[in-house]
Amino acid sequence: MAAQRAKTPRDSSARQRLTAADWADAALTAMGEGGLAAVAVEPLAARLGATKGSFYWHFSNRDALIEAALERWEEVDTEAVITEVAAEPDPGERLRRLLLMAANRSAADPRDVSLLASAAHPRVAAALARVTARRLGYVAALFTELGFPEDEARHRGLLAYTAFLGHTHLGHAVPQSLPDGAARDRYLDGVIETLVRP
Repeated sequence: MAAQRAKTPRDSSARQRLTAADWADAALTAMGEGGLAAVAVEPLAARLGATKGSFYWHFSNRDALIEAALERWEEVDTEAVITEVAAEPDPGERLRRLLLMAANRSAADPRDVSLLASAAHPRVAAALARVTARRLGYVAALFTELGFPEDEARHRGLLAYTAFLGHTHLGHAVPQSLPDGAARDRYLDGVIETLVRP
């Protein structure tokens, strides 16, 4: 019954309750599924059970929606993840949790891969630059906390991030080439062990 209700278009009172965040989340999901080209007002309105009028209540145009979706990506896939792992006091365990969480999230959602494929778009390029700088800075700081000199910490942070991106791309392009389940966790532990080895 609940599943049927979820598929039923919203009534007009529900349409009025959609927020800009609802639209941004729907656009972000569409980006993950089909890249930047999948962000189109009419299909998103249908997905949300809304009208185009609801969209124009919150956004002046598609570019404004794309910007809001990219800000949401930054918030959910970078800042929230950093906040979640920051509670761990041990920097080595924090690094491990960060990489495992990032690998798990990227396996379930191809947003990073889709956004990298749209890097030529100016708004996407700007968001990628901000997110990459934030992620690299955070991971490098973890290596600094582990006792590596600053230059080495930046180098290892870059290596960790490029390993994550490569793992993410391969996981979506040729998933059978990567270990699965417990073997995947052991593999990722081996990657982390390699990264932190003096």
